[in-house]
Amino acid sequence: MGVVCGRYRWVMAAGSERPLNEVKFLTVAEVASVMRVSKMTVYRLVHSGHLPAIRVGRSFRVPEQAVHDYLRESFVGVESA
Repeated sequence: MGVVCGRYRWVMAAGSERPLNEVKFLTVAEVASVMRVSKMTVYRLVHSGHLPAIRVGRSFRVPEQAVHDYLRESFVGVESA
């Protein structure tokens, strides 16, 4: 099951589905602060589909867990020789 809003779709991982009233949503500015990037970078990630979001009026809200998942999946580890 997923959340569909406009042209964006957020499919939650199996076993981690929570009611929407329990999901914490972050603003673009909050996501930028957590990720230590500019707001424009967050907008690019949302528009490209790399970071799921819902639209509230003219602004976006990003599930906090999605930010953590994105950062975890983007982590580049150093391989030992």
